[in-house]
Amino acid sequence: MSSTVTYWIFNSVRNSVATFHGGRRLYSRCVSNRNKSKWKLFSRVPPTLKNSSPCGTFTLQKAYRHTSTEEDDFQLQLSPEQVNEVLRAGESAHKILDLDSGVPNSVLRYESNQLAANSPVEDRRGVASCLQTSGLMFGVFDGHGGHACVQAVSERLFYYVAVSLMSHQTLEQMEGAMESMKPLLPMLQWLKHPGDSIYKDVTSVHLDHLRVYWQELLDLHVEMGLSIEEALMYSFQRLDSDISLEIQAPLEDEVTRNLSLQVAFSGATACMAHVDGVHLHVANAGDCRAILGVQEDNGMWSCLPLTRDHNAWNQAELSRLKGEHPKSEERTIIMDDRLLGVLMPCRAFGDVQLKWSKELQRSVLERGFDTEALNIYQFTPPHYYTPPYLTAEPEVTYHRLRPQDKFLVLASDGLWDMLSNEDVVRLVVGHLAELGQHKPDLAQRPTNLGLMQSLLLQRKASRLLDADQNAATHLIRHAIGSNDYGEMEPERLTAMLTLPEDLARMYRDDITVTVVYFNSESIDAYYKGG
Repeated sequence: MSSTVTYWIFNSVRNSVATFHGGRRLYSRCVSNRNKSKWKLFSRVPPTLKNSSPCGTFTLQKAYRHTSTEEDDFQLQLSPEQVNEVLRAGESAHKILDLDSGVPNSVLRYESNQLAANSPVEDRRGVASCLQTSGLMFGVFDGHGGHACVQAVSERLFYYVAVSLMSHQTLEQMEGAMESMKPLLPMLQWLKHPGDSIYKDVTSVHLDHLRVYWQELLDLHVEMGLSIEEALMYSFQRLDSDISLEIQAPLEDEVTRNLSLQVAFSGATACMAHVDGVHLHVANAGDCRAILGVQEDNGMWSCLPLTRDHNAWNQAELSRLKGEHPKSEERTIIMDDRLLGVLMPCRAFGDVQLKWSKELQRSVLERGFDTEALNIYQFTPPHYYTPPYLTAEPEVTYHRLRPQDKFLVLASDGLWDMLSNEDVVRLVVGHLAELGQHKPDLAQRPTNLGLMQSLLLQRKASRLLDADQNAATHLIRHAIGSNDYGEMEPERLTAMLTLPEDLARMYRDDITVTVVYFNSESIDAYYKGG
């Protein structure tokens, strides 16, 4: 391992950070490798940590720091085998079985992986099939201000969607089972990932609120259930509303009460896809992202974005925010490229400190909570006049799958901070070519120079490292190990994987990726009536 690379990464991070202390708050600015300043408000900072300066995209909880600046403190001597072990620890892959009717599924398989920068990791992912309706659901969730909200959303959102899609008759069966204290119909079949966890202590509370939701759906008397667009739209907003109401209601159990508070005062963005035959719906709230890899009939590859990031760089989002608040607030809604100068995503679950009135926040927090121990930061941004400023309402996109739609990539912003949409498509195509699953014929059909260069770089890198079998791992490897020219640098990759905890979070975010491959033959059969 080259000490020059190690020292360069260490110093480039240290020199990019400026800190300002005021009371018990720490503001930090980090100039990333994309020359983009990112500001954020940190939660409570212990006195011993006030000379540390972590930086990243979102508000963070208390972290434990490596404080030494001596170069010899870095243990970076990882072998290629050890690098692979670290990168592949969170891998999962599943082949999707055909439908019970014998019709081939439009989803062939999926591959997923996750690499943490925070400790504990604040990203989550989920994959499940709907058992009472048809369809597969895939989700990527990015937490901030702790992992409590993202954990709750990743566990609960799919259930709200599944209930929304049920027919009136199925909902009646669900309600009848609850009334007679019989087992419920199974709603989801989860496909688990490494590291998945469940808060079993509070599942009964969650079920109570889910039941209230399906009772309200029963009152609507919609025989066939909601449309998928309606189901996604209502589910996001209803879950966020329940997260808010759960801490406002009196709860006797202290564990449940404390956890509900942490869920409400932390936050999470979400991007989920529902695939049913040729019907693909994507719902997004925040700055996770979904794209399609498309191969045209002439062999050319292209990228089709299915989401738009909800942040200060989205002009439509800025217009929406300004339209929801008085003209006197036009200059203060977005400051330093953040919502009220605090939060980068403009849509998110939780984060009630940007949704509740000041009076409601005070009344809830004055119920005897130990906010210090729970890492709840009581901070009201300047210019906080007309809440709510934040919403969990998703933007829903519909796409009718075609045989040329080859794969879907869902990922948290930790990937998109490092790679463009086009980079991701090129890397997945190159990965498939290396595995011999999708070889583009460069001699007989047209391609672009970017793809050719990418394939050549992939082949060069494959001689240095064992080829990844998982496309999500391949993307993460290149996101953190490639230089500005798209070339894989093994020394850079090793350094990025072994930086101390405080530097890792300053230099990259948690990265979560799911790649879904479509069955072109099955999709083609839908159009031919097969």
